Amino acid sequence: MALIAFNKPYGVLCQFTNESTGPARPTLADHITMPGVYPAGRLDLDSEGLLLLTDDGRLQARIADPRFKAPKTYLVQVEGEPDEAALTALRRGVRLKDGMTLPAGVRRIDPPALWPRVPPVRFRKSVPDCWLELILREGRNRQVRRMTAAVGHPTLRLVRWAIGAWTLDGLAPGEWRQVD
Repeated sequence: MALIAFNKPYGVLCQFTNESTGPARPTLADHITMPGVYPAGRLDLDSEGLLLLTDDGRLQARIADPRFKAPKTYLVQVEGEPDEAALTALRRGVRLKDGMTLPAGVRRIDPPALWPRVPPVRFRKSVPDCWLELILREGRNRQVRRMTAAVGHPTLRLVRWAIGAWTLDGLAPGEWRQVD
């Protein structure tokens, strides 16, 4: 059984082929050389960070399925500075178009020592930003972005740092390593 931790760069599709009719985009095939592995879960094109890939279908389902409640830790740069009411709303769960989210773990953090994003996040002198650590136990489509927007603080940058005990620690964007 193979299990790979990959630091997905911004703008890379979470699949091995680019079947879109639009411009060619980088895919996992541009980075992963090990044959027979497939992503356990997804990250959006405009999100960065930890993606686990495996050749074991049962493990793939276990990692990706919210029923197994593997916490996913995100480092999120948001527009503005969330007050305690916004953080409390995230902690209790937020109503989205597809229903209430489960409560999230959330705390303000200092700006993390991350690699520069390419392209960089747009900087605006008149609008402050803030970093949050957000821990989810479910995985809806674009959930982190929708949750922060629902409390009035749109996401500017989103990096998944950990899935359960697996982390990005020591992996530069585009790098991967086998893990236990």
